[in-house]
Amino acid sequence: MIGRLHHIILDAADPQGSAAFWSALLGQPITYDDGDFVVVSVDQQTSGIAFQRAPGHVEPTWPDPIVGQQVHVDVAVDDPAAAGPQVVALGARHLADDVYADPAGHPFCLIRRPEWMSPLS
Repeated sequence: MIGRLHHIILDAADPQGSAAFWSALLGQPITYDDGDFVVVSVDQQTSGIAFQRAPGHVEPTWPDPIVGQQVHVDVAVDDPAAAGPQVVALGARHLADDVYADPAGHPFCLIRRPEWMSPLS
C-alpha cells in the first residue's frame, strides 16, 4: 500500500451549498469549513467528501462529453427507486435511470446496497 483515501474533493462554486446537500444525503456532519474548503465525514478523523471553492466552475454536461463528469460518486441505498425522490427533494436533479446530479451538477448514481455492506438502517 502506498496511501489511503483522504477525501474525494469536488470543485464547486458554492462549497457550503454542496456540503449541505451531501451532508443531508449521507447523514454525516460537516466536520470542517474554512469558507473555501468544506468537508463532510463521519468525524474529523475519517476520510470523507470535500468541496473546494472554484470560481468559474463549469458544471458537467453528462452524458454529453463537452464538459466531462470530472468525478463520479456511487451512493449505496437499500432501494434506488425509493431513494430517487428523496435525493431530488434535497436538491438533486434526475439525469437518467438511477443517475442524478448534485446541486453543483456533479453526477452520482444510486446503487443497490451490496450484500457485503452492513444494512443502512
